[in-house]
Amino acid sequence: MNSNIKRRHALLGLMIVVFIGLLVLSILLAVTIGAVKIPLGDVYRIVLYQSTHVKIGALETGIQIGDIDFLSKGTMYEIVWNVRMPRVIMGAIIGVLLAACGVVMQATVENPLADPYILGISSGASLGATFAIMIGASTIFTGWLATMGVAFWAFAGALGAMSLVMALAHLGGGRVTSAKLVLAGCVIGSLCSAFTNMMVYLGKNAENMREVSYWLLGSMVSAKWERLTLPGLCMIAGLLFYLTQTRTLNTMLLGDETAITLGVNLSRRRRVYMVVTSFLSAIAVCTCGIVGFVGLMIPHIMRGFVGSDHRFLLPLTACAGGIFLIWADVLARVLIPNTEIPIGVITSAIGAPIFVYMMIRKSYGFGGR
Repeated sequence: MNSNIKRRHALLGLMIVVFIGLLVLSILLAVTIGAVKIPLGDVYRIVLYQSTHVKIGALETGIQIGDIDFLSKGTMYEIVWNVRMPRVIMGAIIGVLLAACGVVMQATVENPLADPYILGISSGASLGATFAIMIGASTIFTGWLATMGVAFWAFAGALGAMSLVMALAHLGGGRVTSAKLVLAGCVIGSLCSAFTNMMVYLGKNAENMREVSYWLLGSMVSAKWERLTLPGLCMIAGLLFYLTQTRTLNTMLLGDETAITLGVNLSRRRRVYMVVTSFLSAIAVCTCGIVGFVGLMIPHIMRGFVGSDHRFLLPLTACAGGIFLIWADVLARVLIPNTEIPIGVITSAIGAPIFVYMMIRKSYGFGGR
């Protein structure tokens, strides 16, 4: 039996290495795909030179790779390095964040149908962004902060919604249970959606309405190198924290009664996980808007392959989430010529049928439970 367990763990460890490799490969392949056709060799020469300053040959267009002054002014360079590359990396970061948060949220509330937005995070972020866009609240910032106005209000709305959910879950005394958190999330989410819809209904500016749709449907169009630092650091910190909590996450699947006999205070841990997950989800939302189904669908699929042991489920799901969102964004860019589809539409179109299939198969429990 022990040899079988060791063999399984070795296989799952190898899968983690393979999925990390697939994530890196997806980034390298996705940057070559777009509406503007650029020779494959030129794409990689630009990426290699900008990443390592290693010069390999010349571009097929005749521009020398070492002539960085001239190269930096070229349209091809701008497309590859300043448009596609940050967009692909942002897709990987947001995919990893949402998928990892989905795994933790499902274990925390003991509900395999939960997702990172279950506590009203998306509704609160939408309310904050809509308020900033329709009322003009983002104008309070000056300088470089002016470009972060809407993102700031979206982040504030997400954290505000999370705070209200936690406060509501504590009403009436007693310990904070997963049922209380889910119900409180539904209440606050509905309230935020009501205010958002009211502002949209009363708004008369067509340009503002289009900008609001960015937050409601999600998009990577705002990806820039300077906007990757915060979500990237949060992704690394969040993953490192979650990976230290895999034993507790496994205990949560056994229920509160069993955890008490093991001496684990799930109520306190649950609050900590909720705050961390809500914070990371808010970072994802304020970066690229609401992208649905990633945190709900990817953990389900991976759980069916590797089981519910979070030591392996968490890193594999995180990698799978990044891979999925990279290619969903590629599809959003190239599916309709000269038109970009919101990435939230793509993820929902893919996720909904898969979710229905899983419900029909009744494969939505924790490790077969």
